Amino acid sequence: MRRVVGAVLLALLLGACSATTPEADPPAPRPSATTSPATSASPSAAAPDPVSLAALAATTYDGARLRLGEEVLRGPRHREYRVTYRGGGLTLSGRIAVPDGKGPFPAVVLAHGYIDPAVYVNGQGMTRERAWFGEHGYVALHVDYRGHAESSPDRSGGLDMRMGYTEDVVNAVLALRAWDGPVDDERIALVGRSMGGGVVQNALTVQPGLVRAGVAFASVSSDAAENFEHFIRGDDGRGVATRAILRAHGEPADRPAFWAGISARSRFDDITEPVLLLHGTADDTCPIAWSRQTARLMRRAGVDVTLRTYAGEGHAFGPRFEAAMEETERFLRVNL
Repeated sequence: MRRVVGAVLLALLLGACSATTPEADPPAPRPSATTSPATSASPSAAAPDPVSLAALAATTYDGARLRLGEEVLRGPRHREYRVTYRGGGLTLSGRIAVPDGKGPFPAVVLAHGYIDPAVYVNGQGMTRERAWFGEHGYVALHVDYRGHAESSPDRSGGLDMRMGYTEDVVNAVLALRAWDGPVDDERIALVGRSMGGGVVQNALTVQPGLVRAGVAFASVSSDAAENFEHFIRGDDGRGVATRAILRAHGEPADRPAFWAGISARSRFDDITEPVLLLHGTADDTCPIAWSRQTARLMRRAGVDVTLRTYAGEGHAFGPRFEAAMEETERFLRVNL
């Protein structure tokens, strides 16, 4: 299926995985081993698996040293620059959109969807969103995850099940706050698309209070086992990635506690921020059923969540992109 195992494993993170109306509650999902928090009677239960959301919740984050590089775009009302920042012992690259004027401006940290790291270039994946936010008065910091563009390598070889990407986004928020640029430090949100929507969910669960709100466009499932079955086992050619992941972490049916421990839904009751989910009804990359189920489980956990759907639209929202961004701005205007 792929040229090298490391790149193949990162396919787990796939997801680039009408009038707009609030979604009604779908039927409650059937109980499964991966929809409940992990529990264990073993003596080592107090020490979380290093590949887990519990480990991320216990991590000390140190994002800092955001530095602007060359100017790469000048829009009517904003400019964009290459950036780097430090976090978790790594150097991360990215791009930032800065509105014209003195500020301070509200800000968003952008978590992009899956693009093969072997071909990914700086700032790729949420170009439209970054420019839109810059033009509408938001500082927008787009993260190049570890192993992407000029960022430090992904030391896990893709076997950390995107926990590292979540750490990179959390550290991006801290680096943005520490920056001496025109950011209102108290008005920051997370915005992710597809795989990045899953990263946003993870970050909200492990660092409640970090930001003021979270937004996920066409998100992957909040159940890691569901993503594994859909994106890896279901589309793995010779099975290289599947075998490597199962050797490292075991079958979901055999190790339900591990798979629950990397699933955002197992920690929804830790989320303290309002969440907006947006999804097209004709999405054939990330089925809309995933966002419906995520919204249902968030409500059950007491999260202030809104699901907006776009009838007939696919994964990229097509001509409804502008409407989705306007909906996002209304949400952020209320919550930032």
